[in-house]
Amino acid sequence: MGKLDGRVACITGGTRSIGRGMAEAFLREGAQVVVNGRDEEKGQRALNEMGAGEDAAFFAGDASSQDTVEGLVDFAIEHFGQLDICCLNSGGVQMTAPVFQMSDEEWALEIDWNLNHVFWGMRRALQHMVPRETGRILVTSSVEGKLGKPGIPGYAATKHAVNGLVKAAAHEVGTLGITVNSILPGLIETDIVRATGPDSAVAMGLDNYDALLDVFAQEAAIKRLNTVEEVAAVAVHLASDAARNMTGCMFPVDGGTMPY
Repeated sequence: MGKLDGRVACITGGTRSIGRGMAEAFLREGAQVVVNGRDEEKGQRALNEMGAGEDAAFFAGDASSQDTVEGLVDFAIEHFGQLDICCLNSGGVQMTAPVFQMSDEEWALEIDWNLNHVFWGMRRALQHMVPRETGRILVTSSVEGKLGKPGIPGYAATKHAVNGLVKAAAHEVGTLGITVNSILPGLIETDIVRATGPDSAVAMGLDNYDALLDVFAQEAAIKRLNTVEEVAAVAVHLASDAARNMTGCMFPVDGGTMPY
């Protein structure tokens, strides 16, 4: 018996990195999963690699778009008949610039990608979960949702806002058997980080990408970066019945980076 037998989950950004790890972990625990990504071909390839057969489906679209996020929730319900777990995982550092140099367009991009997508998906999922009086909302936030580094103000601001949204929503639906939580990963060296890390390092005043990795590793009590598998394990627990009284919380998976 898996911890998530009979459950249906949807995951934004579910074809790679943290989202891919969550999808694979959910499938191992018996869930049916709809993963979202931008590219249809890459999405179908990811499903084939997972080997989940009819227990997994793909929904293409950019998660910074309202139509995509709401469409993902609707598709999961249409395809598998219900929705029990909604993982709003997409996001990341979109622009690296100090506050005084950031344009309105760059700021708006951060808001859509890291905050609005969470609101749109959470609202649509709760519209389905509230009448059923059951469900799990999981949001991938970040340690920067409690901290904040120079050069990435949009990312830090939106992750702080996400955590506030999680707390508010949890209190709205807490008596209905629905939990709303955020997971705060420390830095994980994913393909996304490798692509954006060099620019982030420069924006933070560091010499190079390796210096960025070292800063995050040394900030942690475990003196190393985190892993996708470590984040996925926490997501499985929060999605399971064992976490039915855990809601409105920010769960760090950061190796002891945050001081409180």
